[in-house]
Amino acid sequence: MPLVIGHRGSCGYRPENTLISFALAVELGADFVEMDVVPSADGVLVVRHDADLSDSTDVAARPEFAERRRTATIDGADVDGWFADDFTVAEIRTLRAVERHPDLRRHSARYDGQPVPTFAETLTWLAQLATEAGRPIGVYVEPKHPTYYRSIGKPVEDLLVKDLAAAGRDRADSPTFVQSFEIDPLHRVASMTEVRRVQLMGSGHGPYDRTAAGDPLLYSEMTTPSGLRRIAEYAVGIGPNKEMVLATDRTGQLAGLTGLVPAAHEAGLFVHPYTFRDENKYLAEPYRRGTDPSARGDGAAECEAFLRAGVDGLFTDFVDSAMAARAAWLRPERVLTSV
Repeated sequence: MPLVIGHRGSCGYRPENTLISFALAVELGADFVEMDVVPSADGVLVVRHDADLSDSTDVAARPEFAERRRTATIDGADVDGWFADDFTVAEIRTLRAVERHPDLRRHSARYDGQPVPTFAETLTWLAQLATEAGRPIGVYVEPKHPTYYRSIGKPVEDLLVKDLAAAGRDRADSPTFVQSFEIDPLHRVASMTEVRRVQLMGSGHGPYDRTAAGDPLLYSEMTTPSGLRRIAEYAVGIGPNKEMVLATDRTGQLAGLTGLVPAAHEAGLFVHPYTFRDENKYLAEPYRRGTDPSARGDGAAECEAFLRAGVDGLFTDFVDSAMAARAAWLRPERVLTSV
Protein backbone atom coordinates (compact mmCIF):
# COMPACT_ATOMS: atom_id res chain seq x y z
CA MET A 1 0.00 0.00 0.00
CA PRO A 2 1.37 3.48 -0.83
CA LEU A 3 2.68 5.34 2.21
CA VAL A 4 1.31 8.62 3.47
CA ILE A 5 4.26 10.61 4.81
CA GLY A 6 3.48 13.61 6.99
CA HIS A 7 5.88 16.28 5.72
CA ARG A 8 7.39 17.98 8.78
CA GLY A 9 4.38 16.55 10.56
CA SER A 10 1.10 17.87 9.23
CA CYS A 11 2.45 21.35 8.66
CA GLY A 12 -0.51 22.57 6.67
CA TYR A 13 -2.22 22.85 10.05
CA ARG A 14 0.54 23.31 12.64
CA PRO A 15 3.99 24.97 12.60
CA GLU A 16 6.41 22.57 10.94
CA ASN A 17 8.78 20.24 12.77
CA THR A 18 7.03 20.63 16.13
CA LEU A 19 5.72 17.90 18.38
CA ILE A 20 2.13 19.04 17.88
CA SER A 21 2.59 18.87 14.11
CA PHE A 22 3.89 15.30 14.37
CA ALA A 23 1.09 14.35 16.75
CA LEU A 24 -1.56 15.68 14.37
CA ALA A 25 0.00 13.77 11.47
CA VAL A 26 -0.25 10.57 13.48
CA GLU A 27 -3.83 11.37 14.54
CA LEU A 28 -4.79 11.89 10.89
CA GLY A 29 -3.34 8.50 9.97
CA ALA A 30 0.15 9.12 8.55
CA ASP A 31 2.30 6.02 8.20
CA PHE A 32 5.53 8.01 8.50
CA VAL A 33 6.42 11.47 9.72
CA GLU A 34 9.20 13.39 8.01
CA MET A 35 11.56 15.80 9.73
CA ASP A 36 14.82 17.68 9.22
CA VAL A 37 17.71 17.90 11.67
CA VAL A 38 20.58 20.35 12.22
CA PRO A 39 23.27 20.37 14.95
CA SER A 40 23.57 22.83 17.81
CA ALA A 41 26.89 24.34 18.89
CA ASP A 42 27.31 21.57 21.44
CA GLY A 43 26.56 18.77 19.00
CA VAL A 44 22.91 18.01 19.71
CA LEU A 45 20.57 17.47 16.79
CA VAL A 46 17.50 19.72 16.81
CA VAL A 47 14.50 19.40 14.54
CA ARG A 48 14.55 22.38 12.18
CA HIS A 49 14.31 22.63 8.41
CA ASP A 50 17.23 25.01 7.91
CA ALA A 51 20.58 25.88 9.43
CA ASP A 52 19.19 29.44 9.65
CA LEU A 53 16.60 29.74 12.42
CA SER A 54 15.17 33.05 11.21
CA ASP A 55 12.05 31.82 9.42
CA SER A 56 10.99 29.04 11.75
CA THR A 57 11.63 30.53 15.22
CA ASP A 58 11.29 33.83 17.06
CA VAL A 59 15.06 34.35 17.22
CA ALA A 60 14.94 37.63 15.25
CA ALA A 61 12.73 39.15 17.96
CA ARG A 62 15.02 38.12 20.80
CA PRO A 63 17.32 41.06 21.69
CA GLU A 64 19.63 38.86 23.74
CA PHE A 65 20.65 37.10 20.53
CA ALA A 66 20.88 40.14 18.23
CA GLU A 67 24.68 39.94 18.03
CA ARG A 68 24.56 36.34 16.81
CA ARG A 69 23.27 37.44 13.42
CA ARG A 70 25.82 36.81 10.68
CA THR A 71 26.26 35.67 7.10
CA ALA A 72 27.28 32.11 6.25
CA THR A 73 27.90 30.43 2.92
CA ILE A 74 25.76 27.31 2.82
CA ASP A 75 25.49 25.07 -0.23
CA GLY A 76 27.14 27.77 -2.33
CA ALA A 77 24.80 30.61 -1.32
CA ASP A 78 25.30 33.44 1.17
CA VAL A 79 22.66 33.30 3.90
CA ASP A 80 22.12 36.07 6.46
CA GLY A 81 20.55 35.05 9.73
CA TRP A 82 20.92 33.18 13.01
CA PHE A 83 22.38 29.70 12.75
CA ALA A 84 21.68 26.68 14.91
CA ASP A 85 25.38 25.83 15.19
CA ASP A 86 25.98 29.16 16.96
CA PHE A 87 23.56 28.24 19.77
CA THR A 88 23.81 25.63 22.50
CA VAL A 89 20.89 23.28 22.81
CA ALA A 90 19.98 25.04 26.09
CA GLU A 91 19.72 28.33 24.20
CA ILE A 92 17.69 26.76 21.41
CA ARG A 93 15.27 25.44 24.01
CA THR A 94 14.46 29.05 24.91
CA LEU A 95 13.38 29.81 21.34
CA ARG A 96 9.84 29.26 20.11
CA ALA A 97 8.75 27.82 16.78
CA VAL A 98 6.68 29.97 14.43
CA GLU A 99 4.78 29.33 11.19
CA ARG A 100 7.15 29.88 8.24
CA HIS A 101 4.33 31.05 5.94
CA PRO A 102 2.02 33.12 8.18
CA ASP A 103 0.36 34.94 5.27
CA LEU A 104 -0.47 31.67 3.55
CA ARG A 105 -1.27 29.63 6.65
CA ARG A 106 -2.80 32.04 9.13
CA HIS A 107 -4.64 29.19 10.87
CA SER A 108 -1.34 27.43 11.58
CA ALA A 109 0.23 30.64 12.92
CA ARG A 110 -2.28 30.54 15.77
CA TYR A 111 -0.16 27.73 17.20
CA ASP A 112 3.07 29.74 17.25
CA GLY A 113 5.06 29.43 20.47
CA GLN A 114 5.85 25.71 20.45
CA PRO A 115 9.24 24.57 21.77
CA VAL A 116 11.94 23.49 19.36
CA PRO A 117 12.46 19.75 19.99
CA THR A 118 15.68 17.81 19.81
CA PHE A 119 15.79 14.79 17.53
CA ALA A 120 16.17 12.42 20.48
CA GLU A 121 13.11 13.93 22.17
CA THR A 122 11.13 13.60 18.98
CA LEU A 123 12.00 9.93 18.60
CA THR A 124 10.87 9.31 22.19
CA TRP A 125 7.65 11.25 21.54
CA LEU A 126 6.90 9.22 18.42
CA ALA A 127 7.49 5.95 20.27
CA GLN A 128 4.89 7.08 22.82
CA LEU A 129 2.45 8.05 20.05
CA ALA A 130 2.96 4.67 18.39
CA THR A 131 2.12 2.89 21.64
CA GLU A 132 -1.02 4.99 22.07
CA ALA A 133 -2.04 4.48 18.43
CA GLY A 134 -1.36 0.76 18.56
CA ARG A 135 0.61 0.81 15.31
CA PRO A 136 4.14 1.56 14.14
CA ILE A 137 4.97 5.16 13.28
CA GLY A 138 7.75 5.46 10.74
CA VAL A 139 10.40 8.17 10.76
CA TYR A 140 11.73 9.81 7.60
CA VAL A 141 14.67 12.06 8.50
CA GLU A 142 16.90 14.38 6.49
CA PRO A 143 20.24 15.54 7.90
CA LYS A 144 20.40 19.04 6.43
CA HIS A 145 23.37 20.60 4.64
CA PRO A 146 25.78 17.72 5.29
CA THR A 147 28.62 19.17 3.19
CA TYR A 148 28.41 22.49 5.05
CA TYR A 149 28.33 20.88 8.47
CA ARG A 150 31.21 18.56 7.66
CA SER A 151 33.24 21.60 6.56
CA ILE A 152 32.82 23.19 10.01
CA GLY A 153 33.58 20.01 11.94
CA LYS A 154 30.01 18.96 12.73
CA PRO A 155 29.35 15.80 10.68
CA VAL A 156 25.58 15.68 10.97
CA GLU A 157 25.32 12.11 9.70
CA ASP A 158 27.40 10.83 12.63
CA LEU A 159 25.12 12.56 15.14
CA LEU A 160 22.06 11.22 13.32
CA VAL A 161 23.23 7.61 13.41
CA LYS A 162 24.05 7.93 17.12
CA ASP A 163 20.53 9.14 17.94
CA LEU A 164 18.91 6.46 15.77
CA ALA A 165 20.94 3.76 17.50
CA ALA A 166 19.97 5.05 20.94
CA ALA A 167 16.30 4.88 19.90
CA GLY A 168 16.62 1.37 18.44
CA ARG A 169 15.93 2.61 14.93
CA ASP A 170 19.21 1.70 13.27
CA ARG A 171 18.35 -1.69 11.76
CA ALA A 172 17.41 -2.52 8.18
CA ASP A 173 13.93 -3.57 9.35
CA SER A 174 13.37 -0.42 11.41
CA PRO A 175 10.46 1.79 10.25
CA THR A 176 13.01 4.45 9.41
CA PHE A 177 14.43 6.09 6.29
CA VAL A 178 17.38 8.47 6.08
CA GLN A 179 17.14 10.78 3.07
CA SER A 180 19.46 13.31 1.47
CA PHE A 181 19.76 15.43 -1.64
CA GLU A 182 23.47 14.66 -1.52
CA ILE A 183 25.10 11.33 -2.37
CA ASP A 184 28.21 10.90 -0.23
CA PRO A 185 26.31 11.35 3.07
CA LEU A 186 24.13 8.37 2.19
CA HIS A 187 27.27 6.29 1.57
CA ARG A 188 28.61 7.42 4.96
CA VAL A 189 25.36 6.44 6.65
CA ALA A 190 25.55 3.06 4.92
CA SER A 191 29.03 2.53 6.37
CA MET A 192 27.74 3.12 9.91
CA THR A 193 24.29 1.52 10.02
CA GLU A 194 21.89 -0.74 8.15
CA VAL A 195 19.06 1.81 8.26
CA ARG A 196 17.46 2.25 4.84
CA ARG A 197 18.43 5.21 2.67
CA VAL A 198 16.58 7.34 0.12
CA GLN A 199 18.04 9.59 -2.57
CA LEU A 200 16.21 12.90 -2.81
CA MET A 201 16.16 14.68 -6.17
CA GLY A 202 15.41 18.20 -7.32
CA SER A 203 14.92 19.77 -10.71
CA GLY A 204 17.47 21.73 -12.72
CA HIS A 205 20.56 21.18 -10.60
CA GLY A 206 22.55 18.40 -8.94
CA PRO A 207 23.72 17.06 -5.56
CA TYR A 208 25.64 19.80 -3.78
CA ASP A 209 28.39 17.52 -2.51
CA ARG A 210 29.25 16.64 -6.10
CA THR A 211 28.96 20.28 -7.20
CA ALA A 212 31.35 21.35 -4.43
CA ALA A 213 33.82 18.70 -5.60
CA GLY A 214 33.72 20.00 -9.17
CA ASP A 215 31.50 17.20 -10.49
CA PRO A 216 28.79 18.62 -12.83
CA LEU A 217 26.42 15.70 -12.15
CA LEU A 218 22.75 16.69 -12.48
CA TYR A 219 19.69 15.01 -11.01
CA SER A 220 18.38 14.61 -14.55
CA GLU A 221 21.33 12.30 -15.24
CA MET A 222 20.48 10.32 -12.13
CA THR A 223 16.99 9.59 -13.47
CA THR A 224 18.29 7.69 -16.50
CA PRO A 225 18.18 3.87 -16.33
CA SER A 226 21.93 3.71 -15.64
CA GLY A 227 21.69 6.51 -13.07
CA LEU A 228 18.87 4.76 -11.26
CA ARG A 229 20.79 1.50 -11.19
CA ARG A 230 23.70 3.33 -9.54
CA ILE A 231 21.34 4.76 -6.91
CA ALA A 232 20.03 1.26 -6.22
CA GLU A 233 23.55 0.30 -5.09
CA TYR A 234 23.23 2.48 -1.98
CA ALA A 235 19.53 3.38 -1.58
CA VAL A 236 16.16 1.64 -1.57
CA GLY A 237 14.17 4.49 -3.06
CA ILE A 238 14.08 7.96 -4.52
CA GLY A 239 12.28 11.09 -3.39
CA PRO A 240 11.85 13.26 -6.50
CA ASN A 241 10.19 16.62 -6.88
CA LYS A 242 6.64 15.78 -7.96
CA GLU A 243 7.22 17.63 -11.25
CA MET A 244 9.73 14.91 -12.10
CA VAL A 245 6.86 12.39 -12.05
CA LEU A 246 3.93 14.32 -13.48
CA ALA A 247 5.03 17.45 -15.27
CA THR A 248 3.12 20.71 -15.73
CA ASP A 249 3.62 23.38 -18.36
CA ARG A 250 4.19 27.10 -17.81
CA THR A 251 0.48 27.72 -17.33
CA GLY A 252 0.15 25.04 -14.66
CA GLN A 253 -1.63 22.58 -16.94
CA LEU A 254 -0.71 18.92 -16.65
CA ALA A 255 1.81 17.96 -19.32
CA GLY A 256 1.91 14.21 -18.72
CA LEU A 257 3.86 11.47 -17.02
CA THR A 258 7.63 11.48 -17.37
CA GLY A 259 8.32 7.76 -17.17
CA LEU A 260 10.35 8.09 -13.98
CA VAL A 261 8.13 5.78 -11.91
CA PRO A 262 8.40 2.69 -14.14
CA ALA A 263 12.10 3.33 -14.70
CA ALA A 264 12.74 3.51 -10.96
CA HIS A 265 10.69 0.38 -10.35
CA GLU A 266 12.70 -1.41 -13.02
CA ALA A 267 15.84 -0.51 -11.07
CA GLY A 268 14.29 -1.87 -7.86
CA LEU A 269 13.64 1.53 -6.29
CA PHE A 270 10.45 2.87 -4.76
CA VAL A 271 9.26 6.40 -5.56
CA HIS A 272 8.08 8.89 -2.89
CA PRO A 273 7.58 12.30 -4.55
CA TYR A 274 7.34 15.61 -2.67
CA THR A 275 5.61 17.87 -1.67
CA PHE A 276 1.82 17.73 -1.86
CA ARG A 277 0.10 20.86 -0.56
CA ASP A 278 -3.55 21.86 -0.75
CA GLU A 279 -3.16 25.60 -1.37
CA ASN A 280 -3.84 26.82 -4.91
CA LYS A 281 -0.33 28.28 -5.00
CA TYR A 282 1.15 24.77 -5.09
CA LEU A 283 -1.43 22.87 -7.14
CA ALA A 284 -1.54 22.12 -10.83
CA GLU A 285 -4.22 24.20 -12.54
CA PRO A 286 -6.88 21.45 -12.79
CA TYR A 287 -6.92 21.13 -9.01
CA ARG A 288 -7.12 24.81 -8.10
CA ARG A 289 -10.30 26.37 -6.71
CA GLY A 290 -10.60 30.07 -7.48
CA THR A 291 -7.74 32.53 -7.85
CA ASP A 292 -6.68 33.16 -4.25
CA PRO A 293 -3.22 31.53 -3.88
CA SER A 294 -3.86 30.74 -0.21
CA ALA A 295 -7.27 29.12 -0.79
CA ARG A 296 -7.58 25.35 -0.50
CA GLY A 297 -7.90 23.52 -3.78
CA ASP A 298 -8.50 19.83 -4.40
CA GLY A 299 -5.28 18.46 -2.99
CA ALA A 300 -6.80 15.01 -2.60
CA ALA A 301 -7.48 14.80 -6.33
CA GLU A 302 -3.88 15.69 -7.12
CA CYS A 303 -2.62 13.05 -4.70
CA GLU A 304 -4.91 10.45 -6.28
CA ALA A 305 -3.54 11.29 -9.74
CA PHE A 306 -0.06 10.44 -8.52
CA LEU A 307 -1.25 7.23 -6.89
CA ARG A 308 -2.77 6.26 -10.24
CA ALA A 309 0.63 6.99 -11.77
CA GLY A 310 2.11 4.25 -9.59
CA VAL A 311 4.05 6.12 -6.89
CA ASP A 312 4.76 4.23 -3.69
CA GLY A 313 4.16 7.07 -1.25
CA LEU A 314 3.52 10.81 -0.92
CA PHE A 315 5.13 13.55 1.15
CA THR A 316 2.25 15.80 2.16
CA ASP A 317 1.63 18.90 4.29
CA PHE A 318 -2.05 17.86 4.53
CA VAL A 319 -2.19 14.28 5.76
CA ASP A 320 -5.98 14.15 5.66
CA SER A 321 -6.05 14.96 1.94
CA ALA A 322 -3.51 12.23 1.14
CA MET A 323 -5.43 9.74 3.31
CA ALA A 324 -8.65 10.57 1.45
CA ALA A 325 -6.84 10.10 -1.87
CA ARG A 326 -5.50 6.72 -0.80
CA ALA A 327 -8.94 5.60 0.37
CA ALA A 328 -10.42 6.61 -3.00
CA TRP A 329 -7.61 4.90 -4.88
CA LEU A 330 -8.14 1.68 -2.89
CA ARG A 331 -11.88 1.48 -3.57
CA PRO A 332 -12.59 -1.74 -5.49
CA GLU A 333 -14.96 0.08 -7.82
CA ARG A 334 -12.42 2.71 -8.81
CA VAL A 335 -11.75 3.14 -12.51
CA LEU A 336 -8.11 3.70 -13.33
CA THR A 337 -7.67 6.30 -16.01
CA SER A 338 -4.59 7.72 -17.65
CA VAL A 339 -3.38 11.08 -16.41
